[in-house]
Parts: sequence; C-alpha cells; structure tokens
Amino acid sequence: MANIGFIGLGIMGKPMAWHLLQSEHTVYLHTRSGVPDDLVSSGGIACATPMELAQHADIIIMMLPDTPDVETVLFGDSGVVTGLLAESSQPVTRRVIIDMSTISPLATRTFASKINELNHDYVDAPVSGGDIGAQKAALTIMVGAEKEVFDRIKPVLELMGKQVTLIGGIGSGQICKIANQIIVSLTIEAVGEALLFVSRAGADPQKVRQALMGGFAGSRVLEVHGERMIERCFDPGFKIELQQKDLDIVLASASTLGIALPNTATVNALYNACIAHGGAKWDNSAIVKMLEKLANHEITKHND
Repeated sequence: MANIGFIGLGIMGKPMAWHLLQSEHTVYLHTRSGVPDDLVSSGGIACATPMELAQHADIIIMMLPDTPDVETVLFGDSGVVTGLLAESSQPVTRRVIIDMSTISPLATRTFASKINELNHDYVDAPVSGGDIGAQKAALTIMVGAEKEVFDRIKPVLELMGKQVTLIGGIGSGQICKIANQIIVSLTIEAVGEALLFVSRAGADPQKVRQALMGGFAGSRVLEVHGERMIERCFDPGFKIELQQKDLDIVLASASTLGIALPNTATVNALYNACIAHGGAKWDNSAIVKMLEKLANHEITKHND
C-alpha cells in the first residue's frame, strides 16, 4: 500500500482521484479551490498546500491546466519541492512525481532534471480519453520514464486508465500527447465540416452519423463529439481554452523543430475564434459553431 498525493481536482482530476480512493492506498488531496467534500467523505485526506501533501506522499500526481501551473505547484512558495526539502534532516525517501497534465515537453525535461538533482524521480504521463475516460477509469496514459520507475508506478496508473504505455524516456509521454492532440483536434474539425455539409445538403445528420460509424470513417470522435454537435450539447468535457492551450504547445514545439503543421494551425485559429466569441469554457466540439458562422447555417436535427 502506498501513500499517494493528488494535486488538481478539476473535470479530469476529480474522477481520477476518486478511483484511487477506491483502492487500498492512502490518498492525500490538494486543489486551489478546496478539496470537494465527497472526496473527503470517501477517505481522501485534504492538504492545505502542495508542500504539506509532499511531506506525506510517496507518489505525487499532478493534473493541472498548463505548464506555468505545474511549475508553480512544484517550485513555488509552499510547493512540492519545499515539502521534499523539509525532510532533509531525516533519511530521505525517494519519491516519484507524476505529471499527468499536458504541458511543454521541453519544460518537462527541465522540471525532471531539477527533481532528479534532489534524488527523486519524475514521470510525465499525460492522458487521453476526456472526462468520460476519467469517469470510467478508461484513460489512455502515455508515459515518459525510466523503465524501473515505470514498473513501480504502473499499478497505480492502471487504477485510472485501461491502456498504460511506456513510450520512452522523460518527455516522451508529452511528445506522444502532442501527436494525440494533432489527430484529435483535426478529427473534431473534420467531423464538424462533415455534419455541417450533411445538414446544409438536406440529409439527417444523426442517420448519416450512424451510417458512418459502421465504416472506415467511424471513430470515437464521430461517436462522442458528433453527437454533441447534433444535440447542441456543449457543456465541457474538455474546454476549448484547454484544447487551444494544447495546440499552442503543439505549434511552439513544431516551430522549435522547424516543421510546418498547416492544418493544425488552421484548427487552432478556429479555436481562437471560439474564444473571441466567448467560448473559452465551451466543449471542444463547439468548434462547429465557427464553421456554422462561416457557412451561415446551423446543423439541423431531424425529428422524424
């Protein structure tokens, strides 16, 4: 049994932490807005700061919005590192810090180097599967770590995900997540274009979606996001502001590598347009709203 700390209890983090609470492990919790009462009643131990959490946990998991948030939680006042250093007068237990956020691969390697210098281990393990995957403990988890560290933490990750893959060394998980976000964001936009075309041409979008699900165009995006587009249900799953943040990371990394990702850049521009229209908190499937504005047509649901 391990002492696990979990920092960041938002749309994704809260159900992930809940699954850990169903295990035999002791789970310490922290989030800026305060630990939800239902997690405490389920056995979670609330901590006032990341520092306090780090003094108790052997494995520290972070699920945070962006690179600066991870940096602050690790190295800021009352951060994780402060908690690790507080035990320096006693025998040091080698901790594992797992960042399950989606952040910059370059920053990930910098953070890992600093943690390694303190004789602790660092893992990047971003996830795919959205809020539904988090709720069902069915996330895909992409891991960058040393093999022996991965073997130690894999049973913990498997409490939150159904596919846990060691990609390679530190930063590899974030690189894999970049590839994931390219495919996901372009596919969401493609589904939006297809359903917009179908609706404008006079066919039933729901029946077309059902037909396509049985063919080569079938995908999880068509199943979930296509339904949201047709039903006009844009409460987040995964917020547009986070999707846009991820694509900013994608394009910045591509620029560093000197490669062009033209279609990714176009999709990112559409997400920027959503934010300009007040849609930062919309579900990422709401990119279809910008396509509808360009077409001067809204997807029409048939009732027959």
